[in-house]
Amino acid sequence: MEIQLENNLQTLRSASPLVHNITNYVVMNYTANALLALGASPVMAHALEEVEEMVTIAGALVVNIGTLSSHWVEAMKLAMKTAAKLGKPIILDPVGAGATSYRNNVLAELLETAPPTIIRGNGSEILALAGASIKTKGVDSTVSSTDSIEAAYALSKKFGSVVSVSGAVDVIVKGNQAAYISNGVPLMTRVTGMGCSASAIAGAYGAVVKDPFEAAISAAATMGVCGELAFREAKSPGSFQIAFLDTLAEITPAHLTELAKIKYA
Repeated sequence: MEIQLENNLQTLRSASPLVHNITNYVVMNYTANALLALGASPVMAHALEEVEEMVTIAGALVVNIGTLSSHWVEAMKLAMKTAAKLGKPIILDPVGAGATSYRNNVLAELLETAPPTIIRGNGSEILALAGASIKTKGVDSTVSSTDSIEAAYALSKKFGSVVSVSGAVDVIVKGNQAAYISNGVPLMTRVTGMGCSASAIAGAYGAVVKDPFEAAISAAATMGVCGELAFREAKSPGSFQIAFLDTLAEITPAHLTELAKIKYA
């Protein structure tokens, strides 16, 4: 399978899709900046009174459960129901899945409301979402992405979703297809907002790339390559965070073609 990384990035920047995020307080500002830097248009709207209208004008919906509250959960459900009705891509980031029964119950409700187009999380979150008994460390993963492949396949087959698992090697599955992306640097795990930004960027690609499997691969490759390029300029968490935003703005389609390390199975 050949992914048109160059064309997909060019299309994203040309279209500048509006990405509707219902995301968490911790990363809201950084996620918006990441989308802007890459060339998309972010909106952070979580009020129950407006999410239905916002989904209508957005190119994709990103739901991130990082900082849950009951009011936001109702807004997430309404937004997902509306997006499904309109055929808009839905990206679900199950932050901290398995950490508490409340998070697990909310995720069950969201999955019942509408099947996500793309589910993007770390290994522990994907295992927990698939129903495995897994000990989590808050929102941090305790297992590798490759240890959760079977869970990713199970989720993909159950909900018809693309499942993107982040880790030292990102694993993206859809049905019986799998892609392995070996980009990125360990420092990315020491900065808040990397995973959440990855989900938002998956939403940006999902809004303009017809095949969600290809969109998820493009997003993961963009994150990984940008991480490597940013690390050339910054070796500590604070400076890296800024360098990563700069790299999102400066990355070229040629960078993706030259540096992305993708294998298929």
